[in-house]
Amino acid sequence: MKTRVIGKDLEVSAVGLGCMGMSHAYGAPADKKEMTELLAKAVDIGYTFFDTAEVYGTPEAPHDNEELLGRALKPFRDRVVIATKFGIKFDMSSPKPNKPLIPDSKPEVIRASVEGSLRRLGTDHIDLYYQHRTDPDIPVEEVAGVMYDLIREGKVTHWGLSEATEENIRRANRVCPVTAIQNRYSMMARHYEELFPVLDELNIGFVAFSPLANGFLSAKYGKDSVFEYDTDYRSIMPQFSSEGIDQNRELLELIRNMAESKNSSPAQIALAWMLCKNNRIVPIPGTRRLDRLKENAAAADIELTQQEVGKLDAALDTIPMSEVFGGTRQVKRN
Repeated sequence: MKTRVIGKDLEVSAVGLGCMGMSHAYGAPADKKEMTELLAKAVDIGYTFFDTAEVYGTPEAPHDNEELLGRALKPFRDRVVIATKFGIKFDMSSPKPNKPLIPDSKPEVIRASVEGSLRRLGTDHIDLYYQHRTDPDIPVEEVAGVMYDLIREGKVTHWGLSEATEENIRRANRVCPVTAIQNRYSMMARHYEELFPVLDELNIGFVAFSPLANGFLSAKYGKDSVFEYDTDYRSIMPQFSSEGIDQNRELLELIRNMAESKNSSPAQIALAWMLCKNNRIVPIPGTRRLDRLKENAAAADIELTQQEVGKLDAALDTIPMSEVFGGTRQVKRN
């Protein structure tokens, strides 16, 4: 697969693999043996960029995803870039499937988190370490100071921020250079495009999570799709509701038409659109299936002209579409 450099010197596959859904938020965790085999096949296909977090798991196995990646990627550790995250926990008292997030980026918590992630990932360093969400009680400069120390100690080689604003990016970057931000971005969620000039100025990469709007832009789902309420966040996502599917018909038709003209799939067009829009963007779609893994990787080879990207942008500016899932509510810690 083609590669991209994010930040100053972190080279990754042009399409990365978001691994959360193997363990968290998309139904019951997948079979470990099957996912281990899938991750090995991902490396063979050309994926070198794998994304996880310390909180991707279940109440019974809260760190399931890091543990899975640690075992599965051990034979390939010198060939892959592993990104993980710190700084949140879930409010387990909530009955909702997407339990509220409680931020906690106290320095001592970060220190404990990095040691836990290193142990579970079976590695002596984390290639890209994100603050998962801003902590309103801890200045981002303090977080950046901890990152500076961890990088100096060799436990982290690059760091970043997730769901970051321009102000926090600038404040953090002054203390310790930021390699990447990881923000929600797709054809249905474009509000972070305003950050592109800032990232160009500061030489920071943009890792796009939910680049297919949680899979919706693959055009594989309809009103007959069923999602388990307790374990699958899609059960409460507006784009997958009956009303949302009706509201998004024109959007999906737009993508299907472009896909037909490029002899590709809707998912590939949704990924190629952002890859061709800005060379700092690296999408990290997730999947549990080999065919989707191959399909997403092949999006890196689709060329859209700037005129084609502009035509899609103009349509997205005016086309009717439903609300799209915007993330889990954040609450203050006690």
